[in-house]
Amino acid sequence: MNTFDKSRPVAIGADHAGYEYKTVLANMLREQGYEVKDFGTNSPDSVDYPDFAHPVSIAVESGEAAWGVLVCGSANGVAITANKHQGIRAAICWLEEIAKLARQHNNANIVCIPARFIPTPTAEAIVQAFATTEFEGGRHANRVGKIACM
Repeated sequence: MNTFDKSRPVAIGADHAGYEYKTVLANMLREQGYEVKDFGTNSPDSVDYPDFAHPVSIAVESGEAAWGVLVCGSANGVAITANKHQGIRAAICWLEEIAKLARQHNNANIVCIPARFIPTPTAEAIVQAFATTEFEGGRHANRVGKIACM
């Protein structure tokens, strides 16, 4: 239930600290047949992470993208920014198992990667796990339903 498919794009964005990882992750996703909508940044020059986290979040929230990937140094900035959007459940993931649990239990729709704290292969495994893990629903659906502040 609620697994991500390849019928809608993946939104991806990063600040300067996440630029290299974003490039690697976008290429990996394309190789796996996903359409990737890249919201930047497109260089390692210093930028402000909200300028990339907001467009990714809007794309996911609006349904333009099925899910999203955000990368910054610690993942905290992009996660905080993304979670300001009502329809977003952004999860900071530093291990593959955390990514699986974020999907299974929290129905997370944006994965946030801490580029300064994990190696590239771990980031790839995290994104892969996030993309292919289903939300379990059940008791978790009740909890996720209580997240929104309306």
